[in-house]
Amino acid sequence: MSYDLSGKRILISAGGAGIGRLMAETMADAGAKVYVCDIDDAALADLAKARPKIGQIQADVADRAAVDRFIDTGFEFLGGVDVLVNNAGIAGPTGAVEDIDPADFERTLQINVMGHFLCTRRVVPLLKANGGGAIVNLSSAAGKFAFPLRTPYSASKWGVVGFTKSLAAELGPHNIRVNAILPGAVEGERIDRVIAAKAAARGVPFDEMKQMYTGLASMNRLIPPSDIVAMAMFLASDDCGTLSGQALSVDGDTQYLR
Repeated sequence: MSYDLSGKRILISAGGAGIGRLMAETMADAGAKVYVCDIDDAALADLAKARPKIGQIQADVADRAAVDRFIDTGFEFLGGVDVLVNNAGIAGPTGAVEDIDPADFERTLQINVMGHFLCTRRVVPLLKANGGGAIVNLSSAAGKFAFPLRTPYSASKWGVVGFTKSLAAELGPHNIRVNAILPGAVEGERIDRVIAAKAAARGVPFDEMKQMYTGLASMNRLIPPSDIVAMAMFLASDDCGTLSGQALSVDGDTQYLR
């Protein structure tokens, strides 16, 4: 990941742990000034201890007032903004559609779609005043394939793709690039929880379901988080040029979901 982000001022939602934290640390190492939000106080405390130069605030991206605080304090800390990474997202419930609690469906959409919207609506005027910039949205392979027993998640991630493409058309005249990353099944605790839930819903052993997940991609393996970070680095960098409005798969050539 050799992209030069020197001087870039970057906001990242859900940057306290997981892919978001790896993204924040890698971008900071590449010369960017980074400010993150996260809902998890413990994760933020650990990040502050390990990387005190990365700014942070506790915020739930589904809460409009919390998002306002994130953007306002982030803008002040960074001295401006060049890039927004909408990384926040949740897996949502697993189950047959008739068994899903409407509140769980709503919460998935609130985090995965409304969270992107709330951050973006505040950052776009700042990017316009800046003369341009970039927005990187995190979708999923579930944003291009059917995903049975995961309808809330899939609906939200298809929504992110539509949001991305519409934003790119709207903001291109303002020199603002907007792209989405569509990860496949990414290594880590989160996918293990998803696989466990899917195994329980289908009544099969965890190992069998995990093998099914790795078999979804022609490369026959889970995706390293560093691959997602590398794509985000490129999209945030000046090397990205005029690439905009794209839903970019980083999924080992995933062929379908089930």
